[in-house]
Amino acid sequence: MTNPFKPNTTSCHDWEVLKDLQWHCTKCELKSGQAKTWQVWRQNGIQLDTDEKGNFYKKIFCKTCQNKTVHRKLKSLEILQDTKARSGIPQKLARRVKEVYKYQEAMLLRKMPPKELEVDHKFPQVRWCENEQENKSTMSEKEIKQKFILLTRSNNLLKSRYCEECVKTGKRGHFPGIYFWYVGDEKWRGKNKCDERGCVGCFWYDPYKWREELNKLVNNNM
Repeated sequence: MTNPFKPNTTSCHDWEVLKDLQWHCTKCELKSGQAKTWQVWRQNGIQLDTDEKGNFYKKIFCKTCQNKTVHRKLKSLEILQDTKARSGIPQKLARRVKEVYKYQEAMLLRKMPPKELEVDHKFPQVRWCENEQENKSTMSEKEIKQKFILLTRSNNLLKSRYCEECVKTGKRGHFPGIYFWYVGDEKWRGKNKCDERGCVGCFWYDPYKWREELNKLVNNNM
């Protein structure tokens, strides 16, 4: 399989490192540091290997770093076209999501130009145990709000970091400086890694509901 990425890009470099199908350190061998990057790889059908717990990474002692670091590994050089087709969001649906939310990003409720907004899943892909079914452009407004939020690129990456850290530590993310969860507390309490119910109550799962419940609490105590 030839390198699927554009020459001289970070992903192109990392593919060249990983194509030997061995574990490689993200600190000293790979250039892609964002969890979102690896999610996009999987979205596009690239098969990443997992550890014993099903995480798409493995913590291994690195002789170069002299520390136990996160390592990544390709499971195969074959790119799964079925996964690639099913995990994307059709352009028509993406436009509808932006229209439903009136081009307002979820974190700070700013109205943004459409090209600066990204449609993201409420339930983070880092917790998925299987690929989702096709997202149809005919989804209702209720279905859209149950599944998607709008974020800028920088806030989307921030969400990814919080969610990946949650998977590693079992501690849920929070709005910077505000430690409030409208269901439960900081501890993630899903029955297994893929239990979406463990995310309910977290700001990064549903910023709109989180803000609504926080306002109720504030108003009731005034």
